[in-house]
Amino acid sequence: MEAPSQTQAPAQTCPISLSTVILASLALGIGFGAILNLYFPASIPTLDRYLLDPVGKAFLRLIQFVVIPIVFSSLILGLTRISNAAQVGRYAAKLLTSYLFTSSIAVGLGLIICTVLKPGAGLTGFTAIAEMQVHQNQSLVDWLVSLVPVNPLEALSTGNLLQTIFSAALIGVGIQFAGEKGTSFVALMESVYVISEKILSLILYIAPIGVFALISSVIATQGFELIAKLFVYVLGLFISTLIMISLYTLILLVLQAKPGKFFQSLAPSLSLAFGTASSNAALPVVLQNAQEEYGLREDIASFAIPLGTALKRDGSAILQGFNALFIAQIYHVPLTAELLLAIALSSLLVSFSTPGVPGSAIITMATVLGAAGLPVEGIAIVAGIDRLTDGFKTVLNVIGNVTNAVILSCWEPEVPS
Repeated sequence: MEAPSQTQAPAQTCPISLSTVILASLALGIGFGAILNLYFPASIPTLDRYLLDPVGKAFLRLIQFVVIPIVFSSLILGLTRISNAAQVGRYAAKLLTSYLFTSSIAVGLGLIICTVLKPGAGLTGFTAIAEMQVHQNQSLVDWLVSLVPVNPLEALSTGNLLQTIFSAALIGVGIQFAGEKGTSFVALMESVYVISEKILSLILYIAPIGVFALISSVIATQGFELIAKLFVYVLGLFISTLIMISLYTLILLVLQAKPGKFFQSLAPSLSLAFGTASSNAALPVVLQNAQEEYGLREDIASFAIPLGTALKRDGSAILQGFNALFIAQIYHVPLTAELLLAIALSSLLVSFSTPGVPGSAIITMATVLGAAGLPVEGIAIVAGIDRLTDGFKTVLNVIGNVTNAVILSCWEPEVPS
């Protein structure tokens, strides 16, 4: 489990712990948003439109600026460190097996907790709601085909993370076959990676400001009433998340992977994941923490973590099943074996195609509800509070992603060079 020593200096140079500063900004943001909501409601539209919302969006755009170059370069560098192309396929196959197993547990957990708590009971007042226009997702076949990019440069320029990973994988395999003639391109990718890390270190200085603005905007505009009205719903998702995190902690204990060091090392990225509610936004910091702080092998981290950011969504897996069953309870739909199977299968598949950005689960809910024959307009019931639960779902996504990378590192012992 011990990683080779890193040759590059850590990109994070802040003298104060990043996690401490971000958590402090979260607390201040929640307090500031609550004060606005309770005592200065008339000032919220102007303040949010011209200050909080723009600052939060600008911060997300800045951190997204380095996501694609870091993913593309780190994945290619990771592939070039693997001894042969067959090992790439083996890594991917083992990761997908691990993803399917742990995501299935997450879906089942969401269904069980929702069945026990019955958060939809007593919410019949939400039956008469206006129909929402929700676009249906692609079919599974179309989605799989869309992973293959027509133009790798287009995938990079449009920020399509899955196509970027596919392009990097093909290029990485091509570099291995090219041998010496591919070394100049590898050197270029090393430069891109180092430059992106340096940019990231600058962006991290303003992370507390961005997180403060994002949280303040949500609390000021939505208030705490939404949580109060659907408290059991939020509580159920939170309990499911804690149980899944506990399961991953147990896996780390069994693998003797030092869970204490694991969570301590990932504290900055988990704080950022909670504050931004975006797996994509947290990805650069996750890569940095996993390698430089936790000591995850570089070849594993640079391959598994970007792939997991694109595919591994335990938070979405829990949410989709939990939410579908919640809406079935509201609309008094009888729970049959067929209905539960439809919810479980569709939730599992949709969890792999949920974008790593805030609020994306609202759109993908339509696919699960449609597959299960449940009223799609039920999305309106949870649309207002989804952003408030996005934070801890994203934390689970990051923990699940890195834990599965650790599983792969134990499954694939390092071969001495």
